[in-house]
Amino acid sequence: MPDAVLGELYQACYRRLVAQLYAFTHDLVEAQDVVQEAFARALARPRGLSDVENPEAWLRTVAINVIRRRWRRRRLLDTILLRDRPVTRVTEPGPEPDNADLRAALAQLPRPFREVIVLHYLADLAVEEVAQVLDVPVGTVKSRLSRARVALAGHLTGYRFDASEVARA
Repeated sequence: MPDAVLGELYQACYRRLVAQLYAFTHDLVEAQDVVQEAFARALARPRGLSDVENPEAWLRTVAINVIRRRWRRRRLLDTILLRDRPVTRVTEPGPEPDNADLRAALAQLPRPFREVIVLHYLADLAVEEVAQVLDVPVGTVKSRLSRARVALAGHLTGYRFDASEVARA
């Protein structure tokens, strides 16, 4: 894949990928960084993405794997460095009016639930595609989606939860 084609892909996909990864990380700078790293890895491949059927999906998968690796490293580092020290947050970022409820609710979910919600609803991937990206069985994705919707509804204020909606989805 020539650099020009990768540049066009960058223009077409960058913002969408950053938005999807931002929903994972709740950190815009980290989302931008991992998407940039995914593009850098594509550029470093001998054939670029010419041998990839769906370049955007490939980039998303690479970026998600980078985030997961960073989270594992951070958790290990936190365990080592903060073993006997209390963890305190110095500042708390203020919510933006347009998406404060959803972002805060997503932040409350366990990472596996947040991943399936973001990939299925924000990235608009089918359940089978989510399973492939996360390397888990389709049944696991369906179970996580069901539980994540229930948990998410509990965190959204003013949302009327109807259990029959979850059963239909």
